[in-house]
Amino acid sequence: MDSFMQALDVSTRRAGDDSLQSTLLALLLAFVLGQLIAWTYSRTHSGLSYSRSFTQSLVMMTIVVALVMFIIGDSIVTAFGLLGALALIRFRNVLKDTRDTVFVFASLVVGMAVGTQRFQLAVIGTLALLAVVVYMSRTSFGTLGRYDGYLTLRLETTERGRSESSQLLDKFCRAVKQISTRQSGEEKGAEYVYQIGLRDRERTSELLEEMRQLEGVTHVSLVLRSELSEV
Repeated sequence: MDSFMQALDVSTRRAGDDSLQSTLLALLLAFVLGQLIAWTYSRTHSGLSYSRSFTQSLVMMTIVVALVMFIIGDSIVTAFGLLGALALIRFRNVLKDTRDTVFVFASLVVGMAVGTQRFQLAVIGTLALLAVVVYMSRTSFGTLGRYDGYLTLRLETTERGRSESSQLLDKFCRAVKQISTRQSGEEKGAEYVYQIGLRDRERTSELLEEMRQLEGVTHVSLVLRSELSEV
């Protein structure tokens, strides 16, 4: 572990060190950090614009930028030459999600840090960024909706049935709001529509199954609001 941290310590190398050992270490580190960025992106992605080629490009971009920084070194002439060569390339891929742009920029910055042999900065910066991404994904940071969908319940008019259904909703839901009640003269009972916020979306089938087994329940359905509407 000490030898690994010593290898990452920028003070042990001189600027512009392009030895075989430094180059291999930089490329390996760029590959590992690029993999972490791409893996976190794919695991936390929510939307319709996911692309496998884009995810793979995040890894390759980190390595390519690291190589570019090695090639440039301290030479201004080389820097302008590469700038002119890259200007001939046209990128026609339009990023539909601003979050994708952030990951592209992160891969560029990490590649630059590795290419200039600031290994510790690259590792710490990558881990800090990915920790923030995972936190926002797990906490659904920025989500406006308090409710997950609408539950329609057709119930015969019995006090016991209403009480049991309310207890079941409290068990599976963190937020419940009754938005409508419809009674029909031809049918016995009434239809209730609730706006609900689920404690766990993975247990929706369990909620519906237990709700159907209650006394007096003749129909139950659940329509979930898609999270993609907020992307």
